[in-house]
Amino acid sequence: MEPTVTIITPTHNIVEKEQTDDFNLLISLIDRQTYPKIEHLIVDNASTDGTTELLKNYKNKGYLNFNSERDNGKFAAFNKGIMRAKGKYISFVSCDDFYHDITAITDVVNLMEAEQADFCYSSAYCRHPEGFVFAFEPSIYNVFQVMPCARQGIFFKKSVLEKEGYFDEKFKVMSDFDLIIRLMMKKYKGVQFPGNFTTYKLGEKAYANQERCTEETKLIYLKNYRQLYPLNNETLDYMVQVSEFPKPLLEKLAQFFPPQDKDYFMETCEQMRKLRVDAMKQNR
Repeated sequence: MEPTVTIITPTHNIVEKEQTDDFNLLISLIDRQTYPKIEHLIVDNASTDGTTELLKNYKNKGYLNFNSERDNGKFAAFNKGIMRAKGKYISFVSCDDFYHDITAITDVVNLMEAEQADFCYSSAYCRHPEGFVFAFEPSIYNVFQVMPCARQGIFFKKSVLEKEGYFDEKFKVMSDFDLIIRLMMKKYKGVQFPGNFTTYKLGEKAYANQERCTEETKLIYLKNYRQLYPLNNETLDYMVQVSEFPKPLLEKLAQFFPPQDKDYFMETCEQMRKLRVDAMKQNR
C-alpha cells in the first residue's frame, strides 16, 4: 500500500499580492500528479482579502484542506502543518512554487521507500526576482557552509521532523538551513533524486534582507558547531562571508560523512571558499 504524502503550503493575502495565478498553477499540477495518495494542507495566516474564499472553493472541490489563523511566519506555518499532516512523507512548497514533473511524487516515494531514506533532495529551477531562471544543483558536501539544495526540492520523513523538533522558529528566513544541518549531524540518511521536478521562486524577503540572512546564518553556525570548536565573532564573520571555516572544525564536521569521503569533503569545502572569495572580489 502506498504511503500518504503531505504537501504543506503557507498562504497570506495571496489575492491582494496577485499570487492567485501562481497558486492555481500549483493546485492544478498537484492534481495532475500520478501518485494516488496526496494530502495538500494550506496553513493560512488569517488572510483578509478573499484568500479564504478561494481556499474554501478548492476545499469544497476536494483539492485541499486548510486552516486560517494568525501565525508567526512561514516556518511556524510549516510546523503547524507537520503537526496536522497524515503523510509518511512531507514536502514544503510556497504558493508560487510548483512541481513541473507530474510523476515527481511517485518517483520520489519509490526512491525513498527503496532506500529507506529519511529525506530526499533534488535539483530545482529557481526563478530569480530579477527575472532570470537558473538550476540550483545540490551540493550536499557543502551542507555545513551553505544551504546545499532548494528546500522546495526536498521530501522529509514526518517521523524524523517530529523526532528532531520541527523547524526552529526563531530563524525567520534560514530555518530550513538549520534543519538540514541538524539532520546531517544526526546522520540521518539522505538520498539524491537524479532529476529535477520543482520550480520555485526565490524568496523576496530573504533576497531583500541580506543582513537578516547573515545574522541568522551566524546564529545557526553558533548553535550547531559551538560544541565542536570555539567560535568568536571574527571567526563567524569569515565563515559567513566567504565560507572560510577553521581547519579543526572542518576535521570534526568531516566525521558526519563516511570516512572514505573525508578528502572529497575537504576539497569541496575549499572549492566553496574559493568561489565565495572570487565572488566577493568581483562585487567590490
